[in-house]
Amino acid sequence: MTYVRELRDNWRPLLAATIGVGTGMSLAGTVISTMAPSLIKSNGWSPSDFAYVGTLGLFSSLVLPFVGRLADVLGVRMTALIGMVAMPVIYLLLSLMDGSIGTYSMLFVAQGVIGMTTTATVFCRLAVQYIQKSRGMALAIVASGPALFGMIVGPILNSIVETQGWRDGYQFLAMFAVVAGIVTFLLIPPGSKSHGVASTKRRARDDYPMIFRNPAFWMLGASMLLCNLPQTIPQAQLKNLILENGMTGMMMGQATIALLLGQLSGRLIAGFAIDRMNPYRVAFLTMALPSIGLFFIASSMDAHVLLLLSVYFIGFTFGAEGDVVAFLVARRFGVGVYSSVMGLITAITSFSTSIGAAFLGFTLAKTGNFVVFLLVTGVGVILGSLLLLLLGRNEKLPEEA
Repeated sequence: MTYVRELRDNWRPLLAATIGVGTGMSLAGTVISTMAPSLIKSNGWSPSDFAYVGTLGLFSSLVLPFVGRLADVLGVRMTALIGMVAMPVIYLLLSLMDGSIGTYSMLFVAQGVIGMTTTATVFCRLAVQYIQKSRGMALAIVASGPALFGMIVGPILNSIVETQGWRDGYQFLAMFAVVAGIVTFLLIPPGSKSHGVASTKRRARDDYPMIFRNPAFWMLGASMLLCNLPQTIPQAQLKNLILENGMTGMMMGQATIALLLGQLSGRLIAGFAIDRMNPYRVAFLTMALPSIGLFFIASSMDAHVLLLLSVYFIGFTFGAEGDVVAFLVARRFGVGVYSSVMGLITAITSFSTSIGAAFLGFTLAKTGNFVVFLLVTGVGVILGSLLLLLLGRNEKLPEEA
């Protein structure tokens, strides 16, 4: 089967995964960044308190391994259905909340826990199961979902929030999530649970010791821990960051487009390159790129174009990461335990983002700006990227890859 034909013949699971990832929990970064200034201003919250809410993502870290295991055992369709039902309800509850940061925090946790069933940990399994020769590009297409839908939803949502308020914004999201969930569920092949994967029943007591004995797991985990420290910026703090650097609230649309264009190009370029070049070199180059943007933003150079370029760099890696990590997990661990490993790695990623949010809250309270956070996390990104380069040494592939 040729490279392009394999993608074409498996259009249905590929489209289902792309829409599912793009309209599920992965859209939360665009949503929170857009909502943040309005929520803070209208409810009287402090920026540092709002930043600390991001640390509650630790609860997501705890549930992700179970979500990954659920996808390996039950299949994508039934696992994703949980989140597709819950997401519209949570958006509606957010639109009706009383303005207390405690209420917002509880709903943030609920969304972060249940919404994990609509993330790449679950949906990327469709691409891995059905596609082999063009797997890198397939994963890139799936991982492009958040950028594609973010480019559509982000500006619309920002316009609604700026003109009508955050409550109307959440109600719009609730309606959007209902439609997207129905379309995604109908597209997922009913037999996706066992297609392309051995039908033998998997046992956790056999799989997890095998995973933990593999040095690749620990190197990937350490890399994601370092590389994702600044991810609270695209996920929750982008608007606050650009306001600090002289842009206006209405310019958020430009920054959102720059971020999402970065995500989209990062995913497609990484997916194309990783199928044809040394995947570890591709991983290093794509994951190290945001350090340039972080250092630029931390500097005194606040030119509009330079700021947008820096946001683009951050988005590029934010996009490429989903493809790079998914590809390396499939390459080093095979399909049988794919979602179990991805659940663990994504849990580490979520934990890292939460630690980054806590560090940002601390530095904002102490300094009143983003500079220290940007410099420290920029160094962390470089170190984490180097670990991915070292991962390629003495590579041993699984039988099922």
